[in-house]
Amino acid sequence: MSGEKIRLNTEWLCDCGGCHVALVDLHEKILKVLESVEILKCPVLTDEKNYPAADIGILTGSIRTEHDRHAALEMRKQCRTIIAFGTCAVYGGLHGAGLAHTREEILNHVYRQSPTTRTDFLPNNSVSNLEKMVTPIDEVIDVDLYLPGCPPHPHFIFEGLSALIEQRSPRAGKESVCAGCRRTMTKTEVAAIREITDGVPDNDTCFLSQGYICQGSVTLDRCLAPCPNHGVPCSGCAGPTMQVLTEPTRDIRTEIGERMSRLTRIPYETVKGHLEKSAKTQYAYAMATRMIGNKPTFLIRKWIAEGEAR
Repeated sequence: MSGEKIRLNTEWLCDCGGCHVALVDLHEKILKVLESVEILKCPVLTDEKNYPAADIGILTGSIRTEHDRHAALEMRKQCRTIIAFGTCAVYGGLHGAGLAHTREEILNHVYRQSPTTRTDFLPNNSVSNLEKMVTPIDEVIDVDLYLPGCPPHPHFIFEGLSALIEQRSPRAGKESVCAGCRRTMTKTEVAAIREITDGVPDNDTCFLSQGYICQGSVTLDRCLAPCPNHGVPCSGCAGPTMQVLTEPTRDIRTEIGERMSRLTRIPYETVKGHLEKSAKTQYAYAMATRMIGNKPTFLIRKWIAEGEAR
């Protein structure tokens, strides 16, 4: 770069805005980043409507509207390197749960059937049209660096940006959240699945051993395990591990089912069935990616229909 500052664009697509706020979570480290970076476009900092040529482009959120698709394509044209920043950009994120319903069902629920909405029409020209699918950005444009997390952890944000500035490969492992969890897996006599509201979990024992659903063993560590280390089971916000993503017949419910059935007296089928009943929660962060949605074992519409039939 010959000592020149690296030009940076950021843009948010379909998301909550939390990933942009996470950039500020670098605290004093952001000063070091800004020494090497010139921000050209950023929705929360600049009033730039166009897409200036830049070295790095950070895209947050998934593609859900026509505007999102246009913005992603423009960022790809103008930015030499694109970062899929946050779980929504990488996997589709929480709103991927909308894939369990049709676009018409969602619009009718929001604008016509909601108890807080007093309208009986759908917006047509005031907002960008909603696409049929929730789409991770790499299904529309090429992505150079993936940084999942909801939002990404400051440690990995700083490492990723520093690696690009210094023109080196980021230092990031493939361990699961369990690798950073201080709890101990142990065989127990627990015979039923527990909800997190059922008493207070023991601080030292693995949640699975206690009968609580925890996704730490099937979730990539891009958070340093703050939730399980502070009494909250992992919800999978950083997305699945490579084993879950790449093995066609392995997924969240089979992995957790096998582990919990070995650690407790709860049968494998009971755990698997419980996860199927709550699939919109258990798979919410990543069901929009084809690596999950196209698995022959992922049958969310069937699971929902069976639950409603009960």
